[in-house]
Amino acid sequence: MKVRVKWIEGVAFMGESETGHAVVLDGAPENGGRNIGMRPMEMLLIGMGACTSFDVVTILKKSRQAVVDCVADVTAERADEVPKVFTKIHVHFVITGDDLNERQVARAVALSAEKYCSASIMLSKSVVITHDFEMKAVGA
Repeated sequence: MKVRVKWIEGVAFMGESETGHAVVLDGAPENGGRNIGMRPMEMLLIGMGACTSFDVVTILKKSRQAVVDCVADVTAERADEVPKVFTKIHVHFVITGDDLNERQVARAVALSAEKYCSASIMLSKSVVITHDFEMKAVGA
């Protein structure tokens, strides 16, 4: 995997993936940013949330669960001092589907956290990461 990050101006950068996608990242105004893009640490959380969501949806579909929506609300706490690393991350899944099996959903979340999600497993080496979930019926 390969990416390129190119400086635009101030503390704004363009990140480009080898698959041809791009995103603008910027610093906070108090650090010289213009608020024209996400902060890098926000992008890191989004990447982790997307990675684990991909796993959960894939596992549920393979388990023949009629999942129609998956939202991962990711919250994080950061250290007060530089480097302001993440100290805690919590992922709350909201899984919507028809007649979902709670055991299967719990299994999908656990498998992602413990076996499949490269991003969260990598981050868990230095950050406390927790997960929980709620299930919603279609139309509820």
